[in-house]
Amino acid sequence: MKLIGHLNNMKKILVTGANGQLGSEIKQLASNYPNFNFIFTDIADFPLDKSQEIITNFNLIQPDIVINCAAYTAVDKAEDDQIVADAINHLAIATLATLCHNSGAKLVHISTDYVFDGTSPVAYKEEDLPNPKSIYGVTKLAGENACLHNCPESIIIRTAWVYSEFGNNFVKTMLRLMTERESLSVVNDQIGSPTYAADLAQVILTILDSNKWEPGIYHYSNEGEISWFDFASDIKEIAQKSCDLKGIPASSYPTPAERPAFSLLDKSKIKAVYGIEAVDYKASLRIMMKRL
Repeated sequence: MKLIGHLNNMKKILVTGANGQLGSEIKQLASNYPNFNFIFTDIADFPLDKSQEIITNFNLIQPDIVINCAAYTAVDKAEDDQIVADAINHLAIATLATLCHNSGAKLVHISTDYVFDGTSPVAYKEEDLPNPKSIYGVTKLAGENACLHNCPESIIIRTAWVYSEFGNNFVKTMLRLMTERESLSVVNDQIGSPTYAADLAQVILTILDSNKWEPGIYHYSNEGEISWFDFASDIKEIAQKSCDLKGIPASSYPTPAERPAFSLLDKSKIKAVYGIEAVDYKASLRIMMKRL
């Protein structure tokens, strides 16, 4: 359990999933917020699949704010691992939300574009009807519902296609494969927008530092509307790789879990309420790859 900050009058912020992509990026930014006392936890010291340990640890820490970055994100594995995925993505959130509501702590919970079925012709708004097609999406939606039911004053941020210099993600996988192979096939009929975890981390901390708390669901990703093939092509261009890329339909690359074919998120609400600027995806991609 990593503690940053020392003064008792600071806002105490509990960050779960601190070793994941988003949690790691919040760690990088923590020193810019000396008015916050960050407590970074991960599965070893704050296991979300054990409700009694959540309660014990929460009561021990007594946070003013919780940023829940932890999730079961192995989308395909979740199809056969439903009990654990539900425990982490749903039941743990129900417990956390209840604890926050009862103690007066604020809760920021991170969700996903996978709550949608991908059939929309336009970018999804927060009030659009969810219809998840995978166990991962089903458990994440159940977590959202539990969060709003048990702690109506929560903020939920749905995001998509997250990558960073930390952990495993599409960008790092593509860079490795482009080094190992002469050619690659990449799905070209699933459309969305990537999210650099560093940008999302900054958005969350900007909201917490704004002294303005407007509960509800928000959407955030970087700006752009691209396919995975487009994303891979940009990675290839920036990294100056010679690997030959070929676009293929998702039907040619079957996976255990169904992905939404279109999951672009409308970011109008978070821009209007919090004055958030969404950065162009390619500008953020260049920054991340430079850091790598």
